[in-house]
Amino acid sequence: MSDTRYLIAVAAVCCALTWGLRALPFTALTQLRSSRALQFLSTRMPAGVMVILSLYTLRTLPLTEMRAIAPLAGLAVTVGLHLWRRNASLSVLAGAAVCVTLSSTFFVP
Repeated sequence: MSDTRYLIAVAAVCCALTWGLRALPFTALTQLRSSRALQFLSTRMPAGVMVILSLYTLRTLPLTEMRAIAPLAGLAVTVGLHLWRRNASLSVLAGAAVCVTLSSTFFVP
């Protein structure tokens, strides 16, 4: 087989495999849409992921130092705004803005 035909065959196989692997989850998802377990996870996962990420981020935070104020203030704004408005995008964006603003303005090392 010539080099050109071999390269075209390899590219075609790679394209077919990539397309198939990307289409597979959507095919499987159509059958899972009516699943009660998936419906339960779709309502609980966003909050669970945010809690896990927050705990992982704050686990090494030195609570006795001044630099802990910025992340804790950002967390307080995020939780308070989410409880008030029930908008995850708004609360995460506002909490991150508070944390970054406090960190860069007052607590530059």
